[in-house]
Amino acid sequence: MEKSSSMNRDWIATARTLSEALPYLQRYDGATIVIKFGGHAMSDAKAMANFARDIVLMRQCNINPIVVHGGGPQINEMLERLSIKSEFVRGKRVTDAATVEVVEMVLAGKINNQIVQAINDMGGKAVGLSGKDAKLMICDAANPELGFVGDPVEINPGVLQSLAASGYIPVVAPIGMGRGGETYNINGDNAAGAIAAGMKADRLMLLTDVSGVKDAAGDVITQLSPDDIERLTAEGVIAGGMIPKTETALAAVRGGVRAVVIMDGRRAHALLLELFTAHGAGSLIRA
Repeated sequence: MEKSSSMNRDWIATARTLSEALPYLQRYDGATIVIKFGGHAMSDAKAMANFARDIVLMRQCNINPIVVHGGGPQINEMLERLSIKSEFVRGKRVTDAATVEVVEMVLAGKINNQIVQAINDMGGKAVGLSGKDAKLMICDAANPELGFVGDPVEINPGVLQSLAASGYIPVVAPIGMGRGGETYNINGDNAAGAIAAGMKADRLMLLTDVSGVKDAAGDVITQLSPDDIERLTAEGVIAGGMIPKTETALAAVRGGVRAVVIMDGRRAHALLLELFTAHGAGSLIRA
């Protein structure tokens, strides 16, 4: 009897959570959400399955998710297996012609297919593509010293709009093309930010391996403005690997994205917590 009573309470709590999500479901009805997926969750089968289930649920709730993924560790592993040595300029990998072929094979081939399959296994309709498809991302060289590393300078979102309108979930590998047809490797965060701005997305969700932007005491700051980010960066509070993420967030907001969330992608169902509860799950940045 006691066990039955406990189970009833669990179901009631679940029903209450669903009921409380109603205003958020209404708020995001028809919204475009760009999600940068990478880090730990990509190499963990359970985390991948949870992510895929959450993406399918978002689509079922009439949200238009667009997934942009990374794959740095997998690229490093493949380069080592192929005995391709990397050179570095001020800590950044030089991407020569041989390296960019491996990058495209790993990102647009292996990883992209894995994410597409995971989403489709959960009942979704995912379609994989890279920034080269339909000239989605046109790039300039980010730094001639780095070779085929690109910055997106032109986004042509028509293919993404068409897929979303037909109920499909685009999964984008961060590979772009130059004006002369060159293949460029793009930082995953930069690619996601550029696509979010090109789509005028409601949200850009940067899934990372940290819980968000932290203050000097180490506590997560739940809401920030561009001025806050510039001040905290100048003070050295925002430092290291968080700087490029906040730079991506600022560029996206200034490019027309309503808000950016930097959050811990290792946390189970972090996307749903951020979108459908009052609690949230990271640092929200908006003008």
